[in-house]
Amino acid sequence: MKWFKQPATDTQITHQSRVWLYAVAVVVMIFLVIPTLLVIPMSFSASQYLEFPPRKWSFRWYEAYFSSAAWMQATATSLKAGLLTALVATPFATMAAYGLHTSRFKHVNWIWMLLLTPMVVPVILIGIGVFYAYVKLKLVNTLLGLVLAHCMLAIPVVMLVVGSALKSYDMDQERVARSLGASPFYAFWSVTLPQIKFAVVSGAVLAFLTSFDEIIVALFVSGGDNSTLTRNMFNALRDQVDPTIAAISTLIVLITSVLLILTQYIGQDQSD
Repeated sequence: MKWFKQPATDTQITHQSRVWLYAVAVVVMIFLVIPTLLVIPMSFSASQYLEFPPRKWSFRWYEAYFSSAAWMQATATSLKAGLLTALVATPFATMAAYGLHTSRFKHVNWIWMLLLTPMVVPVILIGIGVFYAYVKLKLVNTLLGLVLAHCMLAIPVVMLVVGSALKSYDMDQERVARSLGASPFYAFWSVTLPQIKFAVVSGAVLAFLTSFDEIIVALFVSGGDNSTLTRNMFNALRDQVDPTIAAISTLIVLITSVLLILTQYIGQDQSD
């Protein structure tokens, strides 16, 4: 019980005085996590329909997923779109965040707000606008169109993460490197980037997940051979309640959890 009397913060507030806060955090976590965890046992059901708790256990729906050419193709599309989105959105968002952070333009905050509008505008409106633009550009149902649309959604996320890291970074270190003859690019690459590496990696992971989990824009701009996994899942739920959805959802939760754990592991190594 000594742990309860130890200070929890620099202000010497003890863990005992914050028990109520811990209790609220646990309740919130339960509220957020349990609906997701319920899908996991449902995915191992042998029943023809979704049921909880399962009366019989089976890998039937995992076998159905991995043996389906349509599901595999949709999974490959989502993985390719997610990786390409991360590769494109991360450097562009990092450059944007760095440029705005170092800019002396007095209206730079307005530019920040403009670039972050995809996070504020309802995604359904973005999907409609992108669809009508893509019809004219003939990018509907193409991987390129899907990646560009997902980059529009991912760049603001990466900008926020990298921008937060830059606010806590001492720019004098880069200025010293430049005063010693380093070019602006080399100073950023050798001095600044290594110190915000965790934020950049975290942003890349979030960009991948933004693309991999996205459904609304994908409903408008993807289809055919370039239909995403989430789009096919939505169609399967709309047309028939297929328990394969539970198996796929479990795998998505697993992938997301592994990526987030790896990101935290990288961040821990960097802090050490």
